[in-house]
Amino acid sequence: MGKLDGKVAIVTGAASGIGRATAELFAAEGAKVVAADWTEAQGKEVVEAIKSNGRDAVFASVDVSRPEDVQAMVRTAVDRYGGLDVIFNNAGVEGEQAITADCSLENWDRVININLKGVFLGMKYAIPEMLKRGGGSIINNASVAGLVGFRGIPAYCASKGGVIQLSKTAALEYATQGIRVNAICPGVIWTPMVERFVGDSAEARKTFEALEPVGHFGSPEDIAAMALFLASDQSRFCTGAPFVVDGGFVAA
Repeated sequence: MGKLDGKVAIVTGAASGIGRATAELFAAEGAKVVAADWTEAQGKEVVEAIKSNGRDAVFASVDVSRPEDVQAMVRTAVDRYGGLDVIFNNAGVEGEQAITADCSLENWDRVININLKGVFLGMKYAIPEMLKRGGGSIINNASVAGLVGFRGIPAYCASKGGVIQLSKTAALEYATQGIRVNAICPGVIWTPMVERFVGDSAEARKTFEALEPVGHFGSPEDIAAMALFLASDQSRFCTGAPFVVDGGFVAA
């Protein structure tokens, strides 16, 4: 038996990195998965990979900053699978690198709209469907950048700090109605986002790896494993918490 047998789960940002690893793990553990992303070709590839392993998944095209897209994504889960038990609001962007006074308004709006508003919309439209099922698990992907400051990415830090506080608030609001809301705070994980920061520079890679006390990057699978715990009934007494998966970064 899988840890998510009989559950229906949405994973946003499912086309690559943490989202892909989580969608595949959820499916392997028995969930019916809506793999949502704005990158259609890669998202459908993930769905086909899941199906090739005998599991059930469907792709949903979504821009998480658009209410109508997020509503349609949730409807896909309900219409296809009969309800919704889990949502992993994972989609996010890093934005441009610039210190606060030089951060463009366009960059600020884009990062906040995707990283924070997108999480809000995911919860807003998922919660009513979860209440119909008697509860569910909401997992929001934040970051250690929501716990400590990083120079040059003010919008990203603000968005991830907001995700943590939004998760705590919703956790309190729905604690007696069977809905658990938690945040994951990854450290430096080797994903396409981190690859864009590092580029082709071996020196930059060593610099980023040195940020982690364990001496190496985390993997998307490390975060997927935490998401699985939070999606499953094993975490039934966990709500309103930021779960740090960072190789010791914030302890340093």
